[in-house]
This record gives sequence, C-alpha cells and structure tokens, in this order.
Amino acid sequence: MATLNVPESVPSPGEDAEQLRKAFQGWGTNEALIISILAHRNAAQRKLIRQIYAETYGEDLLKALDKELSSDFERVVLLWTLDPAERDAFLANEATKRLTSNNWVLLEIACTRSSLGLFLVRQAYHSRFKKSLEEDVAYHTSGDFRKLLVPLVSSFRYEGDEVNMTLAKSEAKILHEKISEKAYNHEELIRILTTRSKAQLNATLNHYNNEFGNSINKDLKSDPDDEYLKLLRATIKCLTCPEKYFEKVLRLAINKLGTDEWGLTRVVTTRAEVDMHRIKEEYHRRNSVPLDHAIAKDTYGDYEKMLLALIGHGDA
Repeated sequence: MATLNVPESVPSPGEDAEQLRKAFQGWGTNEALIISILAHRNAAQRKLIRQIYAETYGEDLLKALDKELSSDFERVVLLWTLDPAERDAFLANEATKRLTSNNWVLLEIACTRSSLGLFLVRQAYHSRFKKSLEEDVAYHTSGDFRKLLVPLVSSFRYEGDEVNMTLAKSEAKILHEKISEKAYNHEELIRILTTRSKAQLNATLNHYNNEFGNSINKDLKSDPDDEYLKLLRATIKCLTCPEKYFEKVLRLAINKLGTDEWGLTRVVTTRAEVDMHRIKEEYHRRNSVPLDHAIAKDTYGDYEKMLLALIGHGDA
C-alpha cells in the first residue's frame, strides 16, 4: 500500500525516543539523525515514539521539534510526526483561518479520506479546537462554496462496492440537466456529489460520459476561471481519481516561479502512507520526469532529504 521505507528491524520506540533526545542535545541539532528515525517509521510507530518520549522526558516530542527546527524542514517534520487524523484536523483548521484560508485543502480532506478517516478527523478537531470542523467551515465560507463544502466535510459515505445502475442512470440525467441549465449550485447536484458512495459516483459518471458524450468535468469547464467551478471539478477528481488530483497539486507546486512548499509538504506528508506510489506513477507519466528528480531539483538541504525519504527515495 505505502512506499514508505520502514527498515526490516526497527529499534524499539524507547531507543528511538532516546536517539531523538540525543539529536536535540549538544551543539546544534542533528537533523540527519531526526530524518533517519522519523522518516522511516509508520504512523503506529511514530505514535509510540511520541508517547514514550513524553513519559520519559516530560515533554511533547512536537514541542521539542518545534524548538529545535525551523522553516520548511520544521513544517514537514511536525506534520509527519502528527497522527494522520490530528494532522488533517490541524490542516483543516489552518485552511479556515483568514490568512491561510484554503478551500482546496478542505475539499481534499473531505473527498480523499475514507469515511472512517474523515470521521476521525472530525473527532480530532473537536478535541483539539473545542469546536466542530463543520461549524468552522460554515463560518469561514459563504455562498456556493459553503453550500458545497459543509456537506462534504460532514459526509459519511458508504464504502462498499455495491452499485445501483438504475440510480446511476437517473442521477446522471439529473447532473446533465443541471449542468446544461448552468445550475451548478443546485441542491440536487450537490446532494449527489456529497452523499453517494465513490463506487456509485463512478457508475453515475461513467453513464454520464457514455450517454451525453462528454465527461462531466469537460461540461463543467464552461467558464474556466470560475473559482466555484474549479472547486466542483476538483471535488469530482478527488472522489474518482485522487492520484490525478494530487499529481496536479504537485506539478503546480513544483513548477511555479518559486516553489509552493506548503502544497508540496502537505501532499507528501498526507499521502506517503496512502497512495504515493500511484501519485509517483501519474507524475512520471504526465511530466516525463520522476517525482524525486523534480523535488530534488526544486528543494535543498534537510527539507529535500526529508521529502525524498518520505516518498521512498534517497538513503537519508
């Protein structure tokens, strides 16, 4: 499933915690040691390291890392060390803030996590921020964006493979009608996209394609600059082929004048243990350059080493 390089024999969480403590002591921080441990441990192992670190040294490992590290390297290490649900809750909260607001991040979390995964994010959000994710999304968005995003982050979709073909046909027809009328914010269109299982949606969208001769995203491109339509197309991409969506985020993050480190860090830390191999394949296919080469060309130092270790490359 994951491309993460976890060594055959992993030291005990206690040994790892002790080594990390050593990395923070003495003159300067031993960044290489931090990468060699944290970048090569899975979520369960990282959780144990954090627990034992707190028990042994009376300090949260995240606080210690925060004190010792800085800039993009600090962000990638901190995000990676967090439990996946905590990490998503943190990113979602950041995405509702005025200065860092980002509807794409909310959409990504809502549409590419499993139903249980998204439920755990909402729980983590409650315990960390003493509010619900839904109320923050509703408060910080408006108009059509709110209409789409609140039900997306509140969703608990059925995860099975069962598909109702009659329903797929009738809902493809509804989608086509609303899009033809340019009623992109119609409650029926939003209902279908925010409540149906991914398998059911795939069947509906395949039928849409066959019946009406165009993919739904092509029909949603009537105004390429409309921000809401961009979000609608991204919703469909995230729900049906997440690796294509993430490839595009990475491509835009890396090929910008000046790298979008936040986008790059977010995709690498949230997908390294999920579908990074598929994203890497898609990236190579689309850009004719392996992702690790693109990252190495565009980043440097410990930040580069950590990213390469997380996507399963580099001997860092």
